[in-house]
Amino acid sequence: MEIKDQQGTPEQKAALRKLHNEEAKKLKISGYIIGAVACIVTSFLVRLKAFDFIGNYHSLLDNILYAAALSFGILILSRVIQTQIAKGSLEKGLLYNLIQFTRLVTFIVIIFIFISFLNANWYTAAVSLGLISLLLGFALQTPIASLIGWFYIVMRGPFKVGDRIQVGSFNGDVVEINFLDTTLWEFSGNLMTSDLPSGRLIRFPNSLIFQNQVYNYSWQRYPLVWNEISFYITYKSDLDWVENVVRRTCLDQLDKKTKEHVQDMRDLISDTPVDDIDIKEFPFVNFRIHENNWVEVVLIYIVDPKQSSQLRSNIVKAVIAELNANPEKVSFAPEGS
Repeated sequence: MEIKDQQGTPEQKAALRKLHNEEAKKLKISGYIIGAVACIVTSFLVRLKAFDFIGNYHSLLDNILYAAALSFGILILSRVIQTQIAKGSLEKGLLYNLIQFTRLVTFIVIIFIFISFLNANWYTAAVSLGLISLLLGFALQTPIASLIGWFYIVMRGPFKVGDRIQVGSFNGDVVEINFLDTTLWEFSGNLMTSDLPSGRLIRFPNSLIFQNQVYNYSWQRYPLVWNEISFYITYKSDLDWVENVVRRTCLDQLDKKTKEHVQDMRDLISDTPVDDIDIKEFPFVNFRIHENNWVEVVLIYIVDPKQSSQLRSNIVKAVIAELNANPEKVSFAPEGS
């Protein structure tokens, strides 16, 4: 199953297109500037006693006008930030969520500005906001941690939509990343013994990534993982011949792209402090003595994690067919032993 990037809904795409529209951007910013200037001019008129008919509400109106002018400035800054975010290289769904987060922060800042300007006692306002923030922090501890986790996922990028990951005991392909949670299409799990989708969706809070290790099987620099298959033969078998047959059969089942990644793996290892690994041949074939008096042939190869089950099945069928065709070279352990 191939999962496409989080492209976003038609509504999300339309919202992003609006942010790319230069004429709409200039028109909206111009409106904010006009609003800010109008508030400042009106405030000066209030101080010049141009609105004597409002009586004792001069101070209140003056504070509202200054708060509105500052809010228009915040809206201009927010619009510029949203435009820059829309030009990013992330998936459209993530870009839309990041823009929505920016708008939420803008809304909260504007509320704080109005509360500050409308309260004559700044100390009282600060204490009140501090107490409210403390109470909300305790009440919304998990959602806030999940929101911070979402921001970490977007900025740090431990995984993205389409990656196959493991977080704690959850295994799956990432199908959606939202503000508060991430959705996986489960693979393996307690319903399956192979690396195939189980058909279940897993939705976990983003805060979980701060409490568990995150395993990403779809690393962009090297999107393959190691896998191995064991075959059991007797001591009478020609081990050199078996090794060559198993390696050749495995190579026949691997696609060209996977083979090319072998050199990428060598280059990647050479660029790291891990310099004691020398990959001279691929795939590997190791031999081990099994406790029941036969030889265990271990085939080690690399594979796309989303294709591991199908490739394993193909290799097993091809290798067994090749070995069975040459009984003079190899013999298997008796059935039931």
